[in-house]
Amino acid sequence: MADLVREIMIDATPETVFAYITDTEKHLEWEGTEAELDARPGGAYRVLVGGQWEAIGEYVEVIASQRVVLKMGVAGDDVPNAPGTTTVTYELIAEGDKTLLRVTQTGLSDDKIADHTTGWDFYLSRLAIVAAGGKVAPDV
Repeated sequence: MADLVREIMIDATPETVFAYITDTEKHLEWEGTEAELDARPGGAYRVLVGGQWEAIGEYVEVIASQRVVLKMGVAGDDVPNAPGTTTVTYELIAEGDKTLLRVTQTGLSDDKIADHTTGWDFYLSRLAIVAAGGKVAPDV
């Protein structure tokens, strides 16, 4: 098993970035074609990523504008990371009026690191654009 860590500087406050991670409508601006987010410990997480992969999980920890932790995976019979097999941690670190966002995903098999790195880089770049007030194409 391996850990994946990605960081990105976002031109928005931690409060703004937090909203894009935890609010269903804002989340859909950068990731997913459908989503149901209940961002509280024990709350459900479900996002249909790219219109084809159903990421599902449960929130473990939610600290407003600072940290979000969830256990998650992908639904389906032949998936590399079944629901509950990985943990994703979002850490929001204030840097003046910007946010350093560090995302750590643990529990990935070594052969899935490259695919997940590509995916996180793609979606985090989209998050940075919308959190700063820009627009991106729908996630289809």
